[in-house]
Amino acid sequence: VLTLDIARWDLECEFNNTDHRTELNGVERLIVRRGQSFTINLHLRSGVYQPGGSALDLTVETGPQPSDQYGTQASFGLTDQIDTSRWSAAITSPPGNMVSLSICSPPDAPIGRWRLTLGQGGRVDFVLLYNPWCTGDVVYMDSEEKLREYILAQDGIIYRGGWKYPIPTPWNYGQFEDGILNACLRILDMNPKCLRNPGKDASGRRNPIYVSRVLSAMVNCNDDKGVLQGRWTDDYDGGVSPLSWKGSVEILRNWDTNACQPVRFGQCWVFAAVACSVSRALGIPCRLVTNYNSAHDTNSNLVIERYVDENGQLVQKSRDMIWNYHCWVENWMTRPDLKPGFDGWQVMDPTPQEKSEGVYCCGPIPLKAIKEGELTDKYDAPFVFAEVNADVHTFMKRKDGSTKKIISSVHVGLKISTKSVGSDRREDITHLYKYPEGSDEEREAFTKANHQNKLLQQQDNAGLLIVIKVSTEMRKGCDFDVFAVITNNTPNEKKCRLVFGSRAVSYNGILGENCGFKDLLNVQLAPGEGQLRVALRMNYSKYAENLTEDNLIRLAALLLDYGTQEAYLAVRNVVLVNPEIKVRILGEPKENRKLAAEITLQNPLPVPLQNCCFTVEGSNLTGGQVVTERLNSTVEPGQDAKVKIYFTPTHSGLRKLVVDFDSNKLCHVKGYRNVIIGK
Repeated sequence: VLTLDIARWDLECEFNNTDHRTELNGVERLIVRRGQSFTINLHLRSGVYQPGGSALDLTVETGPQPSDQYGTQASFGLTDQIDTSRWSAAITSPPGNMVSLSICSPPDAPIGRWRLTLGQGGRVDFVLLYNPWCTGDVVYMDSEEKLREYILAQDGIIYRGGWKYPIPTPWNYGQFEDGILNACLRILDMNPKCLRNPGKDASGRRNPIYVSRVLSAMVNCNDDKGVLQGRWTDDYDGGVSPLSWKGSVEILRNWDTNACQPVRFGQCWVFAAVACSVSRALGIPCRLVTNYNSAHDTNSNLVIERYVDENGQLVQKSRDMIWNYHCWVENWMTRPDLKPGFDGWQVMDPTPQEKSEGVYCCGPIPLKAIKEGELTDKYDAPFVFAEVNADVHTFMKRKDGSTKKIISSVHVGLKISTKSVGSDRREDITHLYKYPEGSDEEREAFTKANHQNKLLQQQDNAGLLIVIKVSTEMRKGCDFDVFAVITNNTPNEKKCRLVFGSRAVSYNGILGENCGFKDLLNVQLAPGEGQLRVALRMNYSKYAENLTEDNLIRLAALLLDYGTQEAYLAVRNVVLVNPEIKVRILGEPKENRKLAAEITLQNPLPVPLQNCCFTVEGSNLTGGQVVTERLNSTVEPGQDAKVKIYFTPTHSGLRKLVVDFDSNKLCHVKGYRNVIIGK
């Protein structure tokens, strides 16, 4: 048997990468998925290949300390045919001086950078990724349509705003843009577990549970050289507002090119979006999820205690919070480490909130475990369970220091949302996290989770009811009314005090300044379903200076019954709607042909806009760059801000052009346009 004498080889990157669905990363290097064969063409220096008469020894290794035992090294020779369960190689061409060599990795091989040695001389580098198209891979997903969304889609929609008014925000994930895969692999290399024990870490990368947990810690920089630094105040000195980002590409590139210094600043949707980009880049199906009225339970008692003063305004007495919304991601995988039934979507939350095993990370935890109340399963089930199920108790703190429980209905874990597969519609996935309220299954889950408060709760409607009603759409720049509606269901006349106030609020529940206030000391309610409607006028001149970038106002109506001394509280956050950005594509969109977009925004404010600036980006549209266009002129009330932006698409298919408008008075307005690029 003669060893093949190799003169040169061809990695067939274009063919292999396309076959492995990695060609959008480029075809300059070999990027393949595990459990699926790839082909290298060998050109022989002398002799010809003869079946049964030719031999070739191959070695593959990954990481700095490759070993057979850890699965980070393997040596193998030629066999008659490929064995997809282990590293194997077979020749698929007829006898001759050009040989097609087919090589396959096992479906549980560690992902990352690998070195392949061919016989005595040839060394080949390649990148190995998870393979959700391979039935033997633990990230296997059996729907081509879902894989197009959860692996291949380079853009998406993130839901912000409020549960009564979810606002879709476009995001450019850009996981296949130039340099992004390298940045993702570097995130794995910079993680503390790798720095402590690189050999063990390289072996751990076979397991998406391990890698998801690493990513959840490394997307924030709280314990490590992670990607993003969080900031939840209005002071963004030394960085930029989290709302200024339109995608993950700039963030990952900045981190990678600046010696892994954290990028400033992120908030929950930015952390989640970057984690989604990295997961998809590595081959783990991933989607971004928004939980409205998300509880942040710091002491694990499944109760959020809130305190208000005698005007119904929140006073910060505990670290427990309710965020207007909170974003995380779900990664798709089987869970062989848990009992059967917990495969599928797993919550992974990279926003630094609470420590887990001494590190700011959270997950992965199966959605099924949250729904069933199985809180001992790994990892961090109690925290996520509380985010969607915690009970809210509200107390009034009086001036004399005493406290009294007040009647208020606040629900957490509402309208849990993600982008639909293959369309820009919102998909409600609340049912994957919790059973219908009041159902037997819900009670069973609460019993398992020891959620006693919810089990003991009775609907006590003590005869007085207060709710806040608002207009259908409240546009930023307009004056509008909001209403406290009080119903007296008792047989007696009631004398009450009504305090109706409004304050700016950030999405994570931090209160700002007063935007309008009313205190009525003598409210009389007729018996038997007598109803009273009290209006509070919201004037732009009053709220404009106080709003945060989140465009949220918190309304609170506190009703005090003089007769019974009971207090009733209604709270509602309203979202002020930004104007629409209109995008018109000029010309026929084709690959590698220059294209123009005309972008327009009408000034809805009663004041002029200055320093107006449009920025756009889009995967395979703007060459991986952010394109900026500034307006020199002032835009008067009711006038249009209008620019033309030029770009050259590089790949055919459906792409999102993501737009951001910024000015002195109107900040970070988002818009997008879907563009179908022809060949």
